[in-house]
Amino acid sequence: MIRAMIFDLDGTLVQTEKLKARSYAIAVQQLRGLVEPASEAIEAYREIVGAGRDEASKHVMEKLGLESELRPLIEQYHVAEPEQVLTVMRKDIYSQMVSDPEVLRGNRWPYTVDLLRVAKHTSCSTALATMSKREDALRVVRALDLERSFNLIISADDIKKGKPDPEIYLTAAEKMVVPASECLVLEDSVNGVRAGLAAGMNVVAIATPFTNAGLHTSQIIDDVWIVHEPERLAEIVRHRIEDHNRIAHPGGGKTEGRR
Repeated sequence: MIRAMIFDLDGTLVQTEKLKARSYAIAVQQLRGLVEPASEAIEAYREIVGAGRDEASKHVMEKLGLESELRPLIEQYHVAEPEQVLTVMRKDIYSQMVSDPEVLRGNRWPYTVDLLRVAKHTSCSTALATMSKREDALRVVRALDLERSFNLIISADDIKKGKPDPEIYLTAAEKMVVPASECLVLEDSVNGVRAGLAAGMNVVAIATPFTNAGLHTSQIIDDVWIVHEPERLAEIVRHRIEDHNRIAHPGGGKTEGRR
């Protein structure tokens, strides 16, 4: 049976990924004194979406050749590595963006939030498993009035290895005392989907404008259900749970809502 639903946060419950991508673009703009935010930073972040802060920053740094510009700022920013300078710059910009709860509420994914009601109706436990720091995650869920909707919140502060490592999902399952095979993961990024699969869980991938291309060019498409029509998400997940509970094992290689 499916006894627990585990939700990613960024890009799955709320469209914070596009805000984070823009914060990288603005950070590079400031670093290089550009007239406009650096669009190539957005594309670089798109490739690593779902990863932890410093891993994502390192990827953006390497893709854009920023190390020589970031390294001299290490002492100023009180960090140890050049990518951490970019992390601090981006975090400050992002924090300003989301300091207004209305910005977060305006970027929620209503169809994914509706799944929390499906979880309640199907007697599933619910967890949030996010690579965001706990303070950032709590800011988001409180702005969306969702904090009481989760039985458990696991953040980057609670684990050592980020997605695509399965640690965050295995930790959530362990704390809920639910076998991995009885957990359903809701993810939007390739790294997140890989983490859920590596944990031995059932995974529904939500194809957002930010992650759709990556999901379809990865090697994971045959192992998950991919949802393209957000208005059908709750219906599809409900059917997915019913099918799993009926046949007692996950179905694979299915794509729902493809246009």
